[in-house]
Amino acid sequence: MKRRIYFLYIIWVQVVAISLSSCDDELTDINRNPNATENPQPAYLLAAAQYHAANLYWGSSTNYNSTLLWVQHWAKIQYTEPDCYNVDNGSFTTTWDTGYATLITDLNAIISSELGNDNYRGIATVWRSWVYLLLTNLYGNIPYSEYAQSVTPAYDSQEIVLRGLLEELIAADQLLSTTGGTVEGDLIYGNDITRWKQLAHSLRLRIALELADRDEDTARRVIASLWDNRNSVIDSNDAIARFVFTSSPQWNPWASAFNSRDDQRVSKTLIDKLNEWNDPRIGILAQLPQDEGVKNYVGAANSLSADAANNQGFNKVSRPGTYFLKDSSPAVFYTYAEVLFIFAESAARGWITADAETLYREAITASLNQFGIIDNRIIDSYLQQEAIRFDAAHWYESIGWQKWIAYYGQGPDAFTDWRRLGYPQLIPGPDSVLGSGELPRRFFYPVTEQSLNGKQYQIAISHQGADEITTRLWFDVANKER
Repeated sequence: MKRRIYFLYIIWVQVVAISLSSCDDELTDINRNPNATENPQPAYLLAAAQYHAANLYWGSSTNYNSTLLWVQHWAKIQYTEPDCYNVDNGSFTTTWDTGYATLITDLNAIISSELGNDNYRGIATVWRSWVYLLLTNLYGNIPYSEYAQSVTPAYDSQEIVLRGLLEELIAADQLLSTTGGTVEGDLIYGNDITRWKQLAHSLRLRIALELADRDEDTARRVIASLWDNRNSVIDSNDAIARFVFTSSPQWNPWASAFNSRDDQRVSKTLIDKLNEWNDPRIGILAQLPQDEGVKNYVGAANSLSADAANNQGFNKVSRPGTYFLKDSSPAVFYTYAEVLFIFAESAARGWITADAETLYREAITASLNQFGIIDNRIIDSYLQQEAIRFDAAHWYESIGWQKWIAYYGQGPDAFTDWRRLGYPQLIPGPDSVLGSGELPRRFFYPVTEQSLNGKQYQIAISHQGADEITTRLWFDVANKER
């Protein structure tokens, strides 16, 4: 099976390199490549879309040089500009271009291909929904309903995108079935249709929670329905959505980065909290400093100037855990722990009839298990600490801190949940370029949108607010009521 998957890698890399050279339908006659594959096989496009998504989600512009720093999971020890929020409208072009020109384009090709079947179309719709959700949570208003119909598509509001994705995921679930046809090229779930149906509904959980501060009735209705059908969502760590890398040249992006550079360390904010709580995950999430004179885990401070960051000592602060720096370490997209945290929050809000504390403890346990902590004595000892016990009156703090830890590595989604919930309460470092205690809340649109789709870009920012990283998105309500 592994040899077959590796063979698929080689084939689809070649196919995608050819297929992506073609332009939009309106320009096809002018720019047609006579050597291009006119009808690429859905299996190759699916494998490509998953591989490129893994590299995007765990890569530089989307994760370890942006959101992973901004939620203070990591910090920069040199070249600290992104950690000080010194970014511009060229910083996030890769995220936008890969999301649209590579991922959504390939997934649209699967959905419209006559060579596929309903299961291919269902999987592609689920994965396209994941991509659109990633993009809207990073940028806000985005091209959505018109993307495939125009070279200058209008931007839809984030509200329209989120509501549209809720409906698309229902449609995807209806396409997916054991009689919907054979699927190949699925490197996330190994062609398991049931798992894709679970991911579809789990994404609906995530989206519904994002609506909570804007449309509580819809959030409650969607989540209560899925609580009543709990087997329809990710229901164990075996069902986690993740992409497992193989070896060179398909390395995990973090392994590739640390193979050539040594710029990142684990954030002091995270290490201090793990130390304070005697968290057994600390040895998985971080390494002891290489300086033999330092006997404890030590985090690097965020938002420092290059000189100040360097002065902490390259070998006196903790690098990310070796588990995450292996060539074959997985890119994780959605976990069982997240599902349980969503249900715990829903119970705390009174949306479902369940015990919030029990679900909170189950969520922490799922996260510990995910990171290899399976000894029940260690787990029970951790959960019994006063600082870890669920505080029903301040559920947002209890859940906020623990979900933040559980999201380690998943920078974009940790960034979304921190903005949505407002916890943990993060403090920028002394050399932030934003000032006044502000933190980033979105990505800049790429400069190419201003030049190539300027009219629609201007309409988008007139609706959403200035194209600044401090502008709040629709779901990110100020002065949240908790």
